[in-house]
Amino acid sequence: MSQQNNETYAIIEVGGQQQRVCQGDDLLVPFVSDAQQGQQVTWDRVLLTGGASVQVGSPYVKGCAVQATVVQEEIKGSKVRVFKKKRRKGYHKTIGHRQKYTKMRVDAINVA
Repeated sequence: MSQQNNETYAIIEVGGQQQRVCQGDDLLVPFVSDAQQGQQVTWDRVLLTGGASVQVGSPYVKGCAVQATVVQEEIKGSKVRVFKKKRRKGYHKTIGHRQKYTKMRVDAINVA
């Protein structure tokens, strides 16, 4: 992500997380089950927009939205291993988990 002085960026809330996005960025968001490849998605939970001028919302900036396109429907993150053990009891268990994500590309940041 290259930042210039007047490049428009936004901080959005997606899936309980805050992410900084610029036009053309690829980002991984928590899995969206009804998203299909090529589908347009609009986020209106914009917390801040920046660039030539900065707008801070309370809690969201009114009239601002970020448009994105689904690039890949499902991507799995890296494996997290959980190991449980009780000493001197012969109990041990290993559990693995891979989080699902949806890959999106930011098309436009509409600033009011």
